[in-house]
Amino acid sequence: MPLLVAFLLAAAPPSAGPPVRLSPDSTLRARVAAWRAAHEAEVFREYVELLRLPNLASDSTNIRRNAAAVLQMLERRGVRAELLEAPGSPPAVFGELAVPGATRTVVLYAHYDGQPVDTARWVSPPWQPVLRDRALFAGGREIPFPAAGERFDPEWRLYARSTGDDKGSIIAQLSALDALGALGLRPTVNLKFFYEGEEEAGSTHLRDMLTRHAAALKADVWLMGDGPVHQTRRQQLSFGVRGDMGLQLTVYGPARPLHSGHYGNWAPNPDVMLVRLLASLRDEEGRILIPHYYDEVRPIGAAERKALATLPPVEEQLKGELRLGRSEGAPGTLGERILLPAINLSGLSGGRTGSTAANVIVPEATAFLDLRMVPDQRPERVQALILEHLRSQGFFVVTSDPDSTTRRAHPKVIKAVFSPGYPASRASLDEPAVRAVIAAVQQDLSEPLITLPSSGGSDGTYVFHEVLGVPQIGVPISNHDNNQHAENENMRLQNLWDGIGLYAGLMARLGPAWKGVEAGKPMP
Repeated sequence: MPLLVAFLLAAAPPSAGPPVRLSPDSTLRARVAAWRAAHEAEVFREYVELLRLPNLASDSTNIRRNAAAVLQMLERRGVRAELLEAPGSPPAVFGELAVPGATRTVVLYAHYDGQPVDTARWVSPPWQPVLRDRALFAGGREIPFPAAGERFDPEWRLYARSTGDDKGSIIAQLSALDALGALGLRPTVNLKFFYEGEEEAGSTHLRDMLTRHAAALKADVWLMGDGPVHQTRRQQLSFGVRGDMGLQLTVYGPARPLHSGHYGNWAPNPDVMLVRLLASLRDEEGRILIPHYYDEVRPIGAAERKALATLPPVEEQLKGELRLGRSEGAPGTLGERILLPAINLSGLSGGRTGSTAANVIVPEATAFLDLRMVPDQRPERVQALILEHLRSQGFFVVTSDPDSTTRRAHPKVIKAVFSPGYPASRASLDEPAVRAVIAAVQQDLSEPLITLPSSGGSDGTYVFHEVLGVPQIGVPISNHDNNQHAENENMRLQNLWDGIGLYAGLMARLGPAWKGVEAGKPMP
């Protein structure tokens, strides 16, 4: 049986359900929405079953159960699928769907592993999906799953680990295939699927995985189904991510805790030394004070400025939601600010507070920083600049706990331990692939598409570019308040429904849109 025929047959919904009545002149998104409305129960059921599989990358048994389940989901739709392996890595699930006449190939990416959980902080067990009539922060109540034939309220939320990050994207992508098949349509580009099983554990083996399977993964563009939509709930695309590196700093004082009355103003206080050092790294507006830190930062170009102009103002809305009296770098917008490098103080410890506070000078104080980088900063250069700055502040720098001789030999000692870092990645907004994706998505939207030059988050996207040499575009579907990485992760159902329409539109429209861009036709 030819692969495309197999796809059209396999993509039909599991049960016939109510007939889908379509107007001949209805938009593609409206037609897909009509199919989805008739088959919400089947989509929801498959989603729930996938969410019930625990998916920590360190749990190799359950990770392989997840991989096997996703593999079967692809095969049920007529997609040729296999597990890609690399030594020491969870498998990646790979699928391929060749389309006769298609001249471009697109890889749809998501990851099926999830963040670790602290079950004590979850209102319901993280791998027992629970439906609520609204968000928990809005007083959402647990409700039963709808019975056969009952409709789903689009504002309901499904709670479980990986609802939005990223199993929801897997469901949306595969349901989009179902919708096109049921409507008698087919993709206009060759499709490949790459579902990673180690993203939340740092993608340690990703470079090896991509290198080993580079031939199978050859494509023109990757569409990354990760992250949330804009805070206004409007659809956005993102074209890059910031790089990231962790840094833990420990400053040393006396060898044992000292009474602050007997020794204060005489024994150096590591809390004070650390706070003064941290204040020397950046100012109150977030500008980094380390000399030469901005030397390698790529200036924001005209295409990025044009993309920033599509961002709706959300600053006042967010300040209200977050109870903030100010924002850093005003009047700069959030979209502008995340295009800059950042030094964030993530954690600070030195002694005790509250009911356990004591009047002491502590032996040591520690801070953890996360360092967000932008194109063309490199982790090794950032590390060198920070170490030089620490020394300029009078610190003797060590990389392990200092012994007594070292502590006596230097007025100020600091331990600096960097975690493995990686650079930023950003696709050029002038690339034909980028312009084609923008054009394909915009065709089915009733309002302007939001184009974000780079998201504020970080991931290993740079590896895809370095190994495979093609652009990656973020195509998110999750609600912005989905508690990604935290307890009570959730998906607003309308976001899932919109995601199905989004991916169906891309599959059906990207080929012609690409040809239009190459022919010089104006974008919508």
